[in-house]
Amino acid sequence: MAQIINTEKAPAAIGPYVQAVATGSLVFTSGQLPIDPATGEMPADVADQALQSLKNVQAIIEAAGLTMSSVFKMTVFVKDLNTFATVNEVYQTFFDDLGAGYPARSCVEVARLPKDALVEIEAIAQR
Repeated sequence: MAQIINTEKAPAAIGPYVQAVATGSLVFTSGQLPIDPATGEMPADVADQALQSLKNVQAIIEAAGLTMSSVFKMTVFVKDLNTFATVNEVYQTFFDDLGAGYPARSCVEVARLPKDALVEIEAIAQR
């Protein structure tokens, strides 16, 4: 049976979904927009958005009792692939600072993201 993962350290879902679901040894996060859970605000800059999305993923992974070292796959959605280098730099620094190693990753340009965000990130982790 699936376990719902929820934390106040990440923004609440803005629709009919949950922050994450754990089933068996796997934890699947929903896509995390760059919303600061304390303020409900979203930074304007793509680098700041990428970092906030990563922090939101991290909060959910930690709420599941794991660390970012448990993440083995991430998907990054960007509104404009021209921002890839900036997002990639933030992503690399985030994981380097954690010493967590890099998970497998896909990066996809999309036409639009909820709340007109520039970045959304989701993860799959293993217990």
